[in-house]
Amino acid sequence: MRDKIISAADAVAIIRSGDTVATSGFVGIGTPNAVICALEKRFLETGEPRNLTLVFAAAPGDGEGQGLDRLAHEGLVKRLVGGHYNLVPKLARRARSGECEAYNLPLGCVSHLFREIAGGKPWLISNVGLRTFIDPRNGGGKMNSNTTEDLVELMEIDGEEWLRYKSFPINFAILRGTTADPLGNVTMEKEALTLDNRSLAMAAKNCGGIVIVQVERIADRWLNPHAVKIPGALVDCVVVAGAEDHAQTYATQYNGAFSGELRKPPDRAASMELNARKIIARRCALELRKGDVVNLGIGMPEGVAEVATEEKIITFVSLTAEAGTIGGIPQGGLDFGAVINPESIIDQNQMFDFIDGGGLDLAYLSFAQVDAQGNVNVSRFGGRLAGAGGFINISQNASRLVFCGTFTDRQQTEIRDGKLAILHEGRAKFIEEVEQITFSGEYARERHQTVLYVTERCVFSLTPEGLELTEIAPGIDIERDILARMKFRPIIREPREMAAVIFTEGPMNLNKLLFERPLSECMEFDAERNTLFLNLVGYSVRTSADVEAVREAVFALYERAGHRFSAVINYDGMDIASNHSGAWFTMAAEVERRCYDHVSRYTASAFLRLKLRAALTERDVAPHVFESRHEAGRRPQVPSDAP
Repeated sequence: MRDKIISAADAVAIIRSGDTVATSGFVGIGTPNAVICALEKRFLETGEPRNLTLVFAAAPGDGEGQGLDRLAHEGLVKRLVGGHYNLVPKLARRARSGECEAYNLPLGCVSHLFREIAGGKPWLISNVGLRTFIDPRNGGGKMNSNTTEDLVELMEIDGEEWLRYKSFPINFAILRGTTADPLGNVTMEKEALTLDNRSLAMAAKNCGGIVIVQVERIADRWLNPHAVKIPGALVDCVVVAGAEDHAQTYATQYNGAFSGELRKPPDRAASMELNARKIIARRCALELRKGDVVNLGIGMPEGVAEVATEEKIITFVSLTAEAGTIGGIPQGGLDFGAVINPESIIDQNQMFDFIDGGGLDLAYLSFAQVDAQGNVNVSRFGGRLAGAGGFINISQNASRLVFCGTFTDRQQTEIRDGKLAILHEGRAKFIEEVEQITFSGEYARERHQTVLYVTERCVFSLTPEGLELTEIAPGIDIERDILARMKFRPIIREPREMAAVIFTEGPMNLNKLLFERPLSECMEFDAERNTLFLNLVGYSVRTSADVEAVREAVFALYERAGHRFSAVINYDGMDIASNHSGAWFTMAAEVERRCYDHVSRYTASAFLRLKLRAALTERDVAPHVFESRHEAGRRPQVPSDAP
């Protein structure tokens, strides 16, 4: 082990000009500051190494010159391959100007590339990035005209379009852990995230490269093998860093609630100020359903966690962050990526397996620009290179998607007597054409994705025809405050007023709004289509009266109509007490036989679909349950008397 413990200066001395160096780090979490500082110091003193390729998934930096931004020197960097640039602005400027070759690839694809490189695979095949600026038809993720090599290629498999991300050798992996033992095994017990450390170490070793790990302490005995995240067989150099270079995040030296060492008591902090940010977060929170697995992006979406905590519904959903956390309360600012009281911390590439595979029920993401087709830009605008981060992976694959942000940039608003007042307007965000497509509205429409755009003064929905204005805040004039401040005219049919409770002081009682919806809000009959839409989201069955209420309401509708009708029933987010499930499905079978000529049921929950099918089969009712409303409406409905 003595041979592996070396100074940071000695560790970086073996990096050669032209090498490809990959680093861990998510903002400040897992960022190996001591080694990065030593590499900068060596270059400034000796002019070596030169022409490095830097590879990173999430920008390891604080936006103020720390982290990888220390390496933004003329001659030091030849090429950048990164997922996010917002917190490394000096590197971003070099990328924009063409002073070095630069690529912006989806964070999840960079994370998965590390794993593919470790396994000796030549490519990563993914649909993530299609129709965005990552697509070779739109630039292939290249950030300037001096970047010519194609790292992303378009291909077709069985008639479907895919993107092929090219692998490349990694010469050095610079990582961070907590403790190293005499064999060089590394644990991460005080880290807020595990990131891609193991995959990166394997990638470098299998490319014939070197693995440097920064830790804060050395153990005098072997570590528990279950706790080891980076095996000693993969580690070449261990650098022990001082506390100043090994803070848990750039905002927090150490918080045991981030790493799971302890659980923090429920937050009793004062509620959010009633301003535009809270209005947006509240309206977003109305989209939550009990049991949802949710991703919160950086910036405006962070407010959703605050509202959910304030309204005491945080335990009804599982909040996640793409860096690898599940459960708990995601943090914002320079703590972004960390979570108070996480239930689980998994590797970043595993989280993107879950995300890319469609595991998210709902995602909240920010926007910088939106156009009439529903395209969203967050990656490059107004001369600024922020980068895509995990935005493309998340936005393309979440079942339901909510973009959130202020209607104009740098505006000023206030709430007066439950109404929104605009004090000062800012620059338009809803423009004719976005500068860069980070999210493709066209692709989302083709895939029948549910997409909302929430602002403090109105809400838009993505429809097959384009962006539709669906809700307006109280106090807002549609012509003066909305249409006059947009560069295109949205579709306008019958917009409704946003819920008044959003604009009032005090709690919203979100628990009752979301999980105790009255039956009257769940039923809608379309006489023209002769179809009942029964949306059971938030409807709770706790007593026999809750079952009877549905029976009586549907029977009453049947009597008024005077004939049978079709039904489309949404079981997502419904809560049926186990001791009343039998009565519920007996009622459902009775209602179907008497009132429906066709019925389509749907839910995104695979577990609930199995339960529904079993319960319906037991009662001799056609058991097919669809996965989405689109499928329920598109496929031929099953006659209620079918065998």
